[in-house]
Amino acid sequence: MMLGLITPRTATRCGSIGRLHVVRSVMSTQAVIDSPAEEESNMLLILGKPGGGKGTISGKILKDFPKFHHVSTGDLLRQHVREQTKLGKKKRNLYMDEGKLVPDELMIDLVMKDATPYLEDGRSLLLDGFPRNLKQAQALEKVTHIDHVINLNVPTDTIVDRIADRWIHPPSGRIYSYSYHAPKVQGLDDLTGEPLMQRDDDKPESVRTRLTAYDKMTAPLVDYYNHQGFLKTFTGTKSDVIYPQVKMWLEKEGF
Repeated sequence: MMLGLITPRTATRCGSIGRLHVVRSVMSTQAVIDSPAEEESNMLLILGKPGGGKGTISGKILKDFPKFHHVSTGDLLRQHVREQTKLGKKKRNLYMDEGKLVPDELMIDLVMKDATPYLEDGRSLLLDGFPRNLKQAQALEKVTHIDHVINLNVPTDTIVDRIADRWIHPPSGRIYSYSYHAPKVQGLDDLTGEPLMQRDDDKPESVRTRLTAYDKMTAPLVDYYNHQGFLKTFTGTKSDVIYPQVKMWLEKEGF
């Protein structure tokens, strides 16, 4: 069963925030107009390059603004795979093993089903990982409306240096970074003395390839939300410097 959501559009977005009213419908993506909910619920989307501190910023938002419920599509999919639900089995067999992408409609349904209980309680959503491109954003807009977008703009060179500095101890999964958590002996695990290794995905050339692909995929998405007037870009190299600006902006927007 698909969930339909409606949020009234406001004439301006300078302080008034549309209410979300959650409804259940037997028709897929059917919108139903009803009376507003007692509590305001808002959709906040966070965008950021892989390795750019999006997870750190999200965690700080959740701590300082407990009204938000974090919706990470990656976490949701992994949960379904782990619990071997019908969707989880399908994802493992079809989408993971065969390398196919999960359809947008299925992702939206997954997000909405997870979000509904929180929206009904008047909570707001912090979306992380979806939508990733313009097509997904347009599909999501048919079901619910994004109210605010945080775009984290961290220089590519900063991310490359940060990730390329990461080394792991494969048997235990322990992670080291020579810039802030270096091993006691270079190249060796602190506990076992065994060699550390760098994953292929963490090598500079691989990181740059991923970041280039991300920029190409999300540039139209950033333009789409920026054109609508509710995207805010925060530029910097350190999450501890960027986040106070994010917090100040959220407070100014009434969260």
